[in-house]
Amino acid sequence: MDGRLAELFIDSFWQILVPGIKVTIPLTAISFTLALAIAVTVALIQYAKVPVLKEFARFYIWVIRGTPILVQLFVVFYGLPHAGFLINPFAAAVIVFSINEGAYCAETMRAALESVPTGQLEAGLTSGMTYMQTMRRIILPQAFRTAFPTLGNSLISMVKDTSLAANITVTEMFMTTQRIVARTYEPLLLYVEVGLIYLIFCTVLTKLQTAGEKRLNTYGRR
Repeated sequence: MDGRLAELFIDSFWQILVPGIKVTIPLTAISFTLALAIAVTVALIQYAKVPVLKEFARFYIWVIRGTPILVQLFVVFYGLPHAGFLINPFAAAVIVFSINEGAYCAETMRAALESVPTGQLEAGLTSGMTYMQTMRRIILPQAFRTAFPTLGNSLISMVKDTSLAANITVTEMFMTTQRIVARTYEPLLLYVEVGLIYLIFCTVLTKLQTAGEKRLNTYGRR
């Protein structure tokens, strides 16, 4: 790497990293938090076998998992304005990522809930707790421990998926990189660089996931 490319690499690193910290990480954190809320709600509806709501939940999962996330982004950001709904690019990305990830995580949580022996639900009810108290104190904690590795993988995937938000003008890391490439005509260097930054983010999350799994395993053996 000659001097000019080395200087470009160093200068662009910070130009890309800053929107990563200010946009990519908040976008991921907000979207995944909302996705978890959606996932738990949808999973509980399926677990409780609420007649009409269960069919609605299955329909939601079917539609979201059967259509590309890029198409969903375009429908919300470019399509809804034609129906009179103008949405900020960041808000549109949050809506789409949370709804999309919520569908996948809902299936993860449903499987985790069903892995808990039904006798524990019955034991909680016979001990005097209400259904919701039993779910909150007994069933959900065990389900979350089972689902934690898969949910961690989903979070890591979402960090990378946020690059798609560049298609609806969200100024995150990938869009910032595209703008620098358009100015410098060095696509190989800069796209490799943004890939390395995504790799750094995902590596940190992987380490946190591993630490969390060890802690949960220790708790589960007590």
